This record gives sequence, C-alpha cells and structure tokens, in this order.
Amino acid sequence: MREDRSESGSPILIVPYMWIGDFVRCHSVVKVLRGRYPDRPVDVLASTLCAPLAEYMPGVRQPIIWDLPRSQLALSQQSALAARLKRERYGSALVMPRTWKSALAPFLARIPQRTGFLGEARLLVLNDVRLGERRLPRMVDRCAMLALPRGASLPPAWPLPELAVPAAASAAWRQSRSLNADGRPVVALAPGAVGPSKRWPGSAYATLTQQLMTDGAAVWVLGGPAEKALAAEIVGDTGARDLTGPDLRDAIFALASATVAISNDSGLLHVAAALGTPTIGIFGPTSPWHWAPLNPLAAIIETKSALECRPCHKPVCRFGHHRCMREIGVDEILAAATTALASAAANRPQARA
Repeated sequence: MREDRSESGSPILIVPYMWIGDFVRCHSVVKVLRGRYPDRPVDVLASTLCAPLAEYMPGVRQPIIWDLPRSQLALSQQSALAARLKRERYGSALVMPRTWKSALAPFLARIPQRTGFLGEARLLVLNDVRLGERRLPRMVDRCAMLALPRGASLPPAWPLPELAVPAAASAAWRQSRSLNADGRPVVALAPGAVGPSKRWPGSAYATLTQQLMTDGAAVWVLGGPAEKALAAEIVGDTGARDLTGPDLRDAIFALASATVAISNDSGLLHVAAALGTPTIGIFGPTSPWHWAPLNPLAAIIETKSALECRPCHKPVCRFGHHRCMREIGVDEILAAATTALASAAANRPQARA
C-alpha cells in the first residue's frame, strides 16, 4: 500500500525564485504554510547566494542548498538533487517558478503533491496544477496563492516577510569588521540593481555620501562583487566603508546594524525592509505597487516628472535618457534620510541613569 506523505506532519518544500528580493518575498509563503500546517516543517530550496536569508527566516526548518545552472537542463544535477530531496521524505512541494525544469527534481524525487501554476506545459511534472497566474497582480500574490487551497480567494493582505538576526551575531560581525566605533548613526547604501535602468547614478550616491558624513553619519556601501567599482566611486576619499563582497551575510548583518538604509529597487531593499530597518526605496522604471517590499518603507522616492514611458519595467532605458532616475535629486534623498534618522533617534530606547 502506497504511503500518503502529503499530510500527517510530513515536511513541505518551497521551490522559490532565486533572486534575492523574490526569495525574501517567499517568507510570506512560509508564514501562510505554518499557519495552515503548524505540525509540518517547512524547508526552502536555496542557491548558495540566497541560503543565508533562509537561516534568518522564522519558521524555516532548513535551506536545501543546491546550485543548478540557469540556462541548461543539467539532468545529472537534477537527479542528484532529487536523491537529496527524497531523503527528506517531503509530502508536498510548492514550485514558484513557471519553468519546466524547476519542477523536475520534485517530480524525480516522487514528492506526492507537487503544486504550481501551469507554466511551460507542466502537466507531467506537477500533479496539483493551478491556473490564473497572469490574473494575479503582483509577484507575491502569484507565489503565496500556491500555499492556499485550490479555488481560494485572494486575501486582502499577506503576512509580512521577516528576517530575524540575533543581536549578538550582529555585534560579533561588527567587531570582526572593526565597525564598533564612535556611536554615529549609520546609513547603509545599496546602489546596485539588476539592470542599469534601476540604478540611481553613482555620482549622486557619492554626493549623498559626502553630505551624510558632513551631517555626522557613518556610511556603509553594500553590494556584491559586481558593485565593487561602483562602491569605490561612491566611497572615494570620504572615509565611508566599502562592504561589498560575495557573501550575502555581510549585507544582512550590515542592514540589521544600520540606523537607516537607502536602496534602489533591488534585492537588498527587500532584505532591509524585512529586517525592520527604516528603509528608503528609490524607484525609477519600476512600479512600487508591483515591486516594493510588503513591509512598510520609511519613504518611497520617485521622480515628480510625468513621464509617459514610466513605468516600463525594463532593465535598460529604451530611450537612453534615464530621466526617471536622473531627475531624482540628492536633496530629496537627503531630506528623507534626515527625517528617518531623526525618527530613529527619537525612538531609540533611553539608557537608564
């Protein structure tokens, strides 16, 4: 008799998108599942890049770390991943990406219930196929609806993503980077983004850094290896700290430690917001309604110009003028940062006499 592992305390696997912001969004899915099935552990498939995020997501039992190539089927690697998944005895898998290969390892692992939208004709590899994905307005809606029963209505709100970093871990990280200095408020900048059209100019970030430091703040510049040259342009000879590098943990700890964060529409914007750090989001070609974090932001900054081409959601400006970002002034970002810093100072717990 075939064992039914789709209920009765069996673990659930989430197969999320492996972009940082989308991975953070999927914590809403974790919360929905934990609410529906409090006795079922929830794991998340994770790339090496995104795995540190899962470690700080309440309700996630473990990340299953596996790097699959983006542009090829890689059947041998899919088979090896399936063998890894089979050992966990999952009862259900929720497959967020629409691609056929994203559901292949759960199929090969014979996970009893494999839920996802139809996507690339996935009737073979999925057995709980959902329709209507394109009618759902936002990425988080498309991901989180898979955690609800078939036919459920779109709820008015989803639980907010959350990243919880222990204070002791943050303190140890700051000490290891010699960042335990002088009591100044810290502004963390995340100047990178996927596609140049989503990036506020590096020269503007450099001017902002100079003014923030003149006003008494410390500035940390965050990002991956691809942002190293941009960070050098921003830091210059100001004394700001370049904390870019390959380990996402550095950005997580920096954003958890910062007083305020300022970010383009990028993965680190979602990380900062999920950590609860007061965060200012800069939006050019993208719509905040579609792509901003679910978590509340300290400010959303957009150009005040009425541009017919915006939002275009394109990684490169089709017209070459990039006005949606270039017309956002440093003074506007600085004013939002000053307000957020003042609010953080006012809400800081007072030390006992």
